Amino acid sequence: MPLRSTGFGKVTRDPVRHPLFARCYDRFSVAAETRVGMAGIRERLLAGLSGRVIEIGAGNGLNFAHYPGAVSEVVAVEPERLLRHKAVAAALRAEVPVDVVPGCAEALPVKSEAFDGVVLSLVLCSVRDLPRALAEVRRVLRPGGEVRFFEHGRGGGPAMALTQRALDRTVWPLLTGGCHLSRDPVAALRDAGFTLGPYRRVLMPETGPVLPASYCSLGTAWRPPAEDEPTGTTGR
Repeated sequence: MPLRSTGFGKVTRDPVRHPLFARCYDRFSVAAETRVGMAGIRERLLAGLSGRVIEIGAGNGLNFAHYPGAVSEVVAVEPERLLRHKAVAAALRAEVPVDVVPGCAEALPVKSEAFDGVVLSLVLCSVRDLPRALAEVRRVLRPGGEVRFFEHGRGGGPAMALTQRALDRTVWPLLTGGCHLSRDPVAALRDAGFTLGPYRRVLMPETGPVLPASYCSLGTAWRPPAEDEPTGTTGR
């Protein structure tokens, strides 16, 4: 399937550059599809989606093969150049139309209320400004539209929480492209004004050692219908 022109305007430079991490992530994520069950997680994450969808932080595009046929278009935003090139190749193999575009979560290059669904997959850990990124998610999602999320974050007992915070303050973000271990994605979605639907905690890998990045949440949230929202919350 040919990749279509996006028409979202020209971006002159990449907002994120982590070439070494991008190479490591690409290799690890492909292996994780079968070794730790990520392919099954992607199936559950995207099942039942329909209409026009924006995926924020699409990485190397491993989600694209799992979008159901009821999705009319995916706009996949990825700021890192190497991963974006991988995503373009994955888009060419996808069974639904996928446009891969540069951009960052805090300033999405799309119109307001233009999408029926938003997909967040292991991205909220690394955005520079989490409240601003979620405000952008809310802006581009139509009232009543849904957010599908699979995110890792805070978890475990006091010792693990201390370890996560210590790693966040030292080497972890430097080694992993800005990733943070101790964020709480579910609370962040709630604080951003989304209505939380069903979600569950998942350990990745499901069997084996529990690592600081093992604590994940898989679920759904909604932007409230327009009549339930305070005025002035839709952004630009």
